[in-house]
Amino acid sequence: MKKILIANRGEIAVRIIRAAHDLGLQTVAVYSQADKEALHVLFADEAVCIGEPPSAKSYLKVANILSACEITGADAIHPGYGFLSENANFASICESCGLNFIGPSPHSISLMGDKAKAKAIAKSVKCPVIPGSEGIVETVEEAAEVAKQIGFPIFIKAVAGGGGKGIRIAHNIEEFQRLFSAARAEAAASFNNPDVYLEKMIVRPRHIEVQILGDKHGNYIHLGERDCTIQRRRQKLIEEAPSPILSESLRQKIGQSAIQIAKAAKYFSAGTIEFLLDRDHNYYFMEMNTRIQVEHTVTEELTGIDLVQEQIRIAMGQELKRKQKDITFDGHVIQCRINAENPANNFAPSPGFLEYYLPPGGPHVRVDSSCYTGYRIPPHYDSMIAKLIVKGKNRKEVIGHIKRALREFHIGGVHSTIPFHQYMMDNPDFIESKYDIKYIDDLLDSGFSF
Repeated sequence: MKKILIANRGEIAVRIIRAAHDLGLQTVAVYSQADKEALHVLFADEAVCIGEPPSAKSYLKVANILSACEITGADAIHPGYGFLSENANFASICESCGLNFIGPSPHSISLMGDKAKAKAIAKSVKCPVIPGSEGIVETVEEAAEVAKQIGFPIFIKAVAGGGGKGIRIAHNIEEFQRLFSAARAEAAASFNNPDVYLEKMIVRPRHIEVQILGDKHGNYIHLGERDCTIQRRRQKLIEEAPSPILSESLRQKIGQSAIQIAKAAKYFSAGTIEFLLDRDHNYYFMEMNTRIQVEHTVTEELTGIDLVQEQIRIAMGQELKRKQKDITFDGHVIQCRINAENPANNFAPSPGFLEYYLPPGGPHVRVDSSCYTGYRIPPHYDSMIAKLIVKGKNRKEVIGHIKRALREFHIGGVHSTIPFHQYMMDNPDFIESKYDIKYIDDLLDSGFSF
């Protein structure tokens, strides 16, 4: 591997370029017409325009990405997250073209991307799973019988869904019968796959995920958990590690469950096993993300391990250099997602011209971003401006450091989620870790404005 094409944009593209350069590898950026002045274009060794601003005409255009590889002589592709990162067909095409896909095998992506099959894998290694249907349910009559057995409230989930999409919640049988057909129609329209399955709704859980690494030689380690419970409409806003509510024994159990699932899937590369934790601290497998996560930075700061470099080394065929006993967790880390959204207006998107962009610095602070003063945030993609990652000896110290960093973070020209994070860092429920996955939604539904 000598030259990596990054099939992505924004802060994750910048992150991958930095990791590749640290390994002495050359990089190729691809960009849409809307991203011609983006930071990843400036940082890469080469850059190729691959289409018009809409993702479907650029970052999702496989033929254009492959043409960029041919033009530049790139011999590897890193998909980042989002876009084509969990597309098994894209990974397979890369392989057939002789390109090293920096991620898991097409088989693993397909297997773990199918939520019903992923659940079966978890059950096969005796990991607790959320009660639900045995695979897909095709007719409303069949589904209604299964729903009655599981009990309400119940999720109707698209097999091919992701990112909080393709989900309906039914609280009774009448509501279920109405929503089932709607869920299948939405799944067909959004994912080109109408299949759905049923899952018992765990009431007010915590969202816990475990970072794993596996190589092509059958070696596996986990790098601890991240607590991603602070979400709005199933979109993560704050992530931290370690989770403030896990006991050490439960932490070890969840970590081992994650490794067993990855082994059973014959998975290699970086991946994340996601769990729900109920009020009685019972954990249940939810899904696996077969890519690098937005919040991988939290684990990097906690463990000192560069996860993107590990992905690249694994793709090269190298063995993991560390065993589980070598992994240490130092202090506490919290990440705040700084998005171009207006939290005072129900988090409405706020793309536009950055009149000024002054990120914080100093001890304990890391900022991953692709923005700068004078940059125009396009309306075509996600609204992320930056990720603020802060470390300390313990959770209380981290929160203090974040308050300082947020005071130093100055953004002009667009709204941002900085006021939301400032509120949360003074929120007694957050400080005392007394919240669940519905906490922010409940605040917004009550009319609260940040």
